[in-house]
Amino acid sequence: MLSGKQRAYLRGLANPMETILQVGKSGVGGSTAAQVDQALEARELIKLRVLETCPQTAREAARLLADSTGAEIVQVVGTRFVLFRQSAKDPKITLGQKS
Repeated sequence: MLSGKQRAYLRGLANPMETILQVGKSGVGGSTAAQVDQALEARELIKLRVLETCPQTAREAARLLADSTGAEIVQVVGTRFVLFRQSAKDPKITLGQKS
């Protein structure tokens, strides 16, 4: 679980980032979860967008993807959301002590 300070730090890092994945009309499925898992391992912090055709809201999609990939939801704003999971092989983002 992320602390408020950790979440704020990650929001700051994510703010200038481009959206790298979109969840469309097929919703959150196995292939989407696999893509998110790979992206999290490579980047640790990713920004996603839910299209109007998606059957889930951004918050629902974020929860489903976070649960299936072991990630943390950093924030959900409108149709965009940010996920974080520290890389097992090559950690790049240091959060310090979790409290």
